Amino acid sequence: MASEARAGGGYLDILRAPHAARLLTGTLVGRLPNGTGPVAITVFTRAEGGSYSLAGGLIAAYGLATAVGQPLLGRAVDLKGQPRVQLPAAVISALGMAALAVTGIGNLFLAYVAVLVAGLFTPPLEGGLRALWPSVLGREDRVHRAYALDAVAQEVMFTVGPLLLTLLVALWSPASALLVINLLGVLGALSVVLSEPSRAWRSAPREAHWLGALRSPGLLALLASFFFVGLALGSITVAAVAYADERGNESVYGWLMAALGLGALIGGVAYGARHWAGAPERRLRVLVLLLALGYLPLMLVPGPLAMTGLAALAGVFLAPAIACAFIVVDRHAPRGTVTEAFSWLVTTFGVGAALGSAVSGPVVELAGTPAGFAVAGAGGLVAFLVLLATGRVLGPAVGSRHAVSGGAAGDGAEPGAAEKNTHSSENDRNGAAEPGFSSGLQA
Repeated sequence: MASEARAGGGYLDILRAPHAARLLTGTLVGRLPNGTGPVAITVFTRAEGGSYSLAGGLIAAYGLATAVGQPLLGRAVDLKGQPRVQLPAAVISALGMAALAVTGIGNLFLAYVAVLVAGLFTPPLEGGLRALWPSVLGREDRVHRAYALDAVAQEVMFTVGPLLLTLLVALWSPASALLVINLLGVLGALSVVLSEPSRAWRSAPREAHWLGALRSPGLLALLASFFFVGLALGSITVAAVAYADERGNESVYGWLMAALGLGALIGGVAYGARHWAGAPERRLRVLVLLLALGYLPLMLVPGPLAMTGLAALAGVFLAPAIACAFIVVDRHAPRGTVTEAFSWLVTTFGVGAALGSAVSGPVVELAGTPAGFAVAGAGGLVAFLVLLATGRVLGPAVGSRHAVSGGAAGDGAEPGAAEKNTHSSENDRNGAAEPGFSSGLQA
C-alpha cells in the first residue's frame, strides 16, 4: 500500500526534484517550432497565396530534413555535450524559419532552402531531456515515471502548440506567428542548456563505430516496430479528415484529434502513476498489441459522437507505449549513444507517420474511409508482430544502465533504493566499457 501511495504522488515527486520542472518546461517550449511546424507552414503558405500542394511540398521537405538532422545532431550531442550543439542548432533552425517569414514564397528555391535549414537544425531536445533524466532523478523508478510524464507532456504540447499559433495569427499575422514561435523555441533551448544538469552532462566513452546507436540489434528491432506505430498514427490523421468531409463538418476532425490526444493523456497519466514490475520489453509487446486493437474499431465509422468516443479509446495506449519504448531505448542503446538513440526513435516514428499519411490518402480514395482506418489497425498489428518476431534480440537487457554522470542524483531516496539505483556510467547492455576509448576521450 505504501508503494502505491508513493507511485500515486510520483509526478509531484519528479517535478519537485531540482531542475526537473525547468528542464521539462524548457524542452517543451523549445520544441514548439517543431511541434507546430507543419501547421505553421500551411497557414503561412496559404496566407501568401500559395496552394495546398506547395504547402505539402514545403512540409515534406521540412519533415525529411528533420528526420535526417535529429540522429546526426543527437550523435553530436553525445560527442560534444548539450550546450555546444543544442543552442546553436536552435538558433540556426529559427533563422531558417525567419528567412521563410521574411522572404515569403515568391522565390521557391529560397523557400525550400529555408525550411530545409529549419528542419535539418531542429535541436534534439527530446533525446537530450531523456538523457538528462537519470542524472537529475537518480532512481530507476523515478526515471521511468519521468518518461511517462514526458509522453503525457508531449500530448499537451501538440494540443496547446497549434492553439497558440492560431492565437498569434489572429493577433498579428502568419509571418509574425512564425517569428514568435521560433523565438520561443530558442528561449526554451536556452533555458535547458544554461541549466546545471545540461552543462554538466557528459556521455560515456563510446566505441568509434560509423553505425553509432544503430549497431544494437535490440534498438533496430524497436525502431522497426515504431516505424509502423508512426504509420498507424499518420494514417489516422488522413482518414479522420476524410471522415469529417463525409459528414460535411470540418470541426469533426478537430474533435477526433482532440479525443485521440485526450485518450493518450489519460493513458499516460495512469501508466506513470503505477510502478510496473517485470521486463519492459515484454510489457511493450502487450501495450503495442492493445494499441493496435484500439485502432480496429475505428473502421466501424459510426456517427460523430460515437466516433469521438472510439478515437479517445484508440489513444489510451499510445502514451504508455511511447513511455515504455523510452525505457527500452535506454536499455539497448550502446554506451555513449543515448541521445542519438532517442533521436533515432523520433526520426523513425516521424518517417512512419509521413508514410502513413501518404499511403492512407490513396487507400481512402480507392476503398473509402473505413479502409483508411484499416491502415491504422494494420500498422499497429505489424508493429506488434515485429516485436514478437524479434523477441530474441529484444529480450530483457542485462542489468540497469541509466547514466548518472554529470549531475546530482535525486534526493529523498527511499530505504532500499540502492537496488533501484545504478551507478554505471551509461546504459551499457553488457555492463562493461567498450574498447577504443580512454577516459580522456570522453565527449
